[in-house]
Amino acid sequence: MRRRAFIAVLVGAAAWPVVARAQQAERMRRVGVLIGYAETDPVAQARVKAFQENLQQLGWTDGRNVRIDYRWAAGNVENSRKYAAELVALAPDVILAVGAATGPVLQATRTVPIVFTITSDPVGSGFVNSLSRPGGNATGFMLFEYSLSAKWVELLKEIAPGVTRAAVLRDPALTSGIGQFSVIQSVAPSVGVDVSPINLTADAVEIEQSVSAFARLGYGGLIVAASAWSTVHRDLIIALAARYKLPAVYIDRTFVSGGGLISYGPDQIDQFRRAAAYVDRILKGEKPADMPVQAPTKYELVINLKTAKALGLSVPQSLLSRADEVIE
Repeated sequence: MRRRAFIAVLVGAAAWPVVARAQQAERMRRVGVLIGYAETDPVAQARVKAFQENLQQLGWTDGRNVRIDYRWAAGNVENSRKYAAELVALAPDVILAVGAATGPVLQATRTVPIVFTITSDPVGSGFVNSLSRPGGNATGFMLFEYSLSAKWVELLKEIAPGVTRAAVLRDPALTSGIGQFSVIQSVAPSVGVDVSPINLTADAVEIEQSVSAFARLGYGGLIVAASAWSTVHRDLIIALAARYKLPAVYIDRTFVSGGGLISYGPDQIDQFRRAAAYVDRILKGEKPADMPVQAPTKYELVINLKTAKALGLSVPQSLLSRADEVIE
């Protein structure tokens, strides 16, 4: 019996390192998420769900081996800065920064690994040194290349040939807001469209007044550029386009499913799924500096025929044949 007891002690002692390693492997990791949208926004919730589901498929379950801390800035820059500081103070293993939240997070830390998604012009904004070799503590997924902006004005003219003027709703405080407008402005004369900017801010009344003033001159359409403010004011912008009979082109399909006319842009749900894979790789030891910034791999053209009919537009068959989805 003494011999058996002695052997059991030896076996138990040998097993301790294995148990300790297993416990260490299952230690709780921490992921911070800063989102520029409102928590009540169903579009934002759908994207977060995609991120969580793919993270779980990769072996990370919220509450079991990872804790995910969310902060929702609702388009407010001061909120973004405050919440970025809060997340950094929690000492997370990695932070997911969504859209315009990337800048405030990088201002808050140059050491905590950051994965950004649906972020415009990460090089021009100073977030990374280059797309292939980010070089710092951030990497992720860019929303689009500026050349995409040219497509919006071309689509506007194709679906509404009578349009000769276009207001570009953009955020002038962002490098990407300036960049998108510049590309649109350079292409517009070739399709016979004169463009002018409407600045997006927190002030919904100001936006409404600007669109109203633009619409009074006739023959107009809208191009809604990518920004957190365009998402925050999504319902207002769609309503204004309908009220003033303005054909409008958007970057994201959610505008069209909400009553907008036409959109062309990347599949943003897909970007959140892919961001989960980058978070997984960082949690497993890879460095953002060595992980290239990825461009979108899926683009979608979506058309709302009901809205086209309300605007008195006949959508060309050539455009319908290229659409990924037609809403009737």
